[in-house]
Formats: sequence, C-alpha cells, structure tokens
Amino acid sequence: MRAVDTNVLVRLVIRDDRAQVAAAEAFIEKGAWVSQLALAEAAWVLEAVYDQGASDIATAIEMLLNHKDLTLQDPEIVATALERFRARPALGFSDCLMLEIARKAGHLPLGTFDRDLAKLEGAERL
Repeated sequence: MRAVDTNVLVRLVIRDDRAQVAAAEAFIEKGAWVSQLALAEAAWVLEAVYDQGASDIATAIEMLLNHKDLTLQDPEIVATALERFRARPALGFSDCLMLEIARKAGHLPLGTFDRDLAKLEGAERL
C-alpha cells in the first residue's frame, strides 16, 4: 500500500490549493497508509501554521481516521488518543498519541515534565 506524508494530509484537511487537493485525492484513491508520525505532524501544522483550535484539529483527525481511502497506523491507538485529546485539549494531540503508543507497547509510565500530561493515567511527572 502507498503511504502519504504530512503535506498530503494537510491538503486533504485544509483544501487551500485546488491543484494539490486534486493530486492528493487522486493519489489516495486506491488506498494510502498514514503513519502516526505524519498524523502528529499534521496536527502540529494545523495548529502552528493554520491557527486551528483544538476542536478543529480533533475534527480533522476524526475525518482522517474515518476516511474511506486512508488506513491509519494503529487506528485504535489514534482513536483513544483522540478521545483523550477531546477530553483535555490543552494537552495537544501529539502528547495524547505518545501516551497511547507507550501504553500499547507496554512501556509505562511515560515520564514527563508536563504537569497536565502527568495527570493522565500512565504518565508520571518527573
């Protein structure tokens, strides 16, 4: 299966360049794989570059998670991270995703200096 990078995901969400959106849609039409790294980067780009709020980022991730042509790496981890992010948007999606990846891998606690992240089960403030 083909894979896509962050820029393709951002085009699919933001739809700000007609030619690139068409190229992205044509590329994924036969199916495409999305790594957790590309998804985390896309969330960061949506916030940092496009000034999207937590609610918009959550909606975008959900759209990508449920997209008929995309297969996300460990979709159950993404879905759980998305739930955590929606419950505590100040954490950021990447932190929620990192915690859920560590949980699935059996590598808890996740050490952090982030006070908010440390409040989640499975994280430990250093």
